[in-house]
Amino acid sequence: MLLTIVIPARNEEKCLLVTIRELEQVLKIPHRVIVVDDYSNDRTVDVAKELVVEYSNIEFTKNDLGPGFTNAIKKGFSQIDRGVVVVVMADRCNEPSTIVDMYKKINEGFDIVCGSRYMKGGRREERSFQGFLSWLVGFSLRIIISMPVHDCSNAFKMYKKKLLDSIEIKEVGFASSLEITVKAFIGGYKITEVPTYSKKREAGKSKFQIINAGKNYAYWFFWSIFKCYSKRLGLKTCL
Repeated sequence: MLLTIVIPARNEEKCLLVTIRELEQVLKIPHRVIVVDDYSNDRTVDVAKELVVEYSNIEFTKNDLGPGFTNAIKKGFSQIDRGVVVVVMADRCNEPSTIVDMYKKINEGFDIVCGSRYMKGGRREERSFQGFLSWLVGFSLRIIISMPVHDCSNAFKMYKKKLLDSIEIKEVGFASSLEITVKAFIGGYKITEVPTYSKKREAGKSKFQIINAGKNYAYWFFWSIFKCYSKRLGLKTCL
C-alpha cells in the first residue's frame, strides 16, 4: 500500500532539513514525502527545494488554499490519489520509527492509526498546559463516548486515503486532527493507536495558539458527544 508523508511547514527553516534527514534515515518502507509550504517568510521554501534535489522521493508544493495548518495538509492530501497518508510535523517533534508501527496496523485493516503519547509506552517530553488539555480531551472522550484511543487530538496520525475522501473537513486550525478522528469514529471506521514519543521543539517557534486552538478543540469535543449520543438515540441532527 503506497505510503505518503505530508509535512506542513511554516517558517521552519531551522528544523525542516533535520526532520527530513532523520525521517529518511529511519524509515525503510518505500514512501514519498510531500512538503507543503504554508506561507513562509523565511528560507523554508529554499530548504525544501534543496531537499527535492537531494532526495528523489521528496516533492514540494505550496499551500494555495489559504494560510493555516488544515489548509496546508488538505493541499498535501489533494496530491494523493490512493494508499495511506501520515501527517508529520516539520519541527521534529514526531518520532519517525512510529510510522512503521502505524503502517503495520493499517495493513491489519484499520482506517486510522493514532500516534499516542498517553497510552502505555507513549511519552511526551515537554510538560505544558497544552499537553494537559490534549490528555484531558482523550481521557474524557474514552469515558463519555468510548473513543478507542487515548490521544485523539494528536496531529501525528496515519489515514487511509479513502477515509479522507469520505470526510468533509470544516475545521481550519490544528483541531482538524480531532475533527477527522471523531467523524470517522461516529461513521463506524476502525481506529486504533500505537505508542509514540513526542519530542520538544529544539528550534524555531511553535505556531500553536492555545486560546484560539482551545476554542476549536472544545467545539469538536462537544460536537462529538452530541453527535454520538444523537446517533445512539436515533435522533436526526443538522450539526
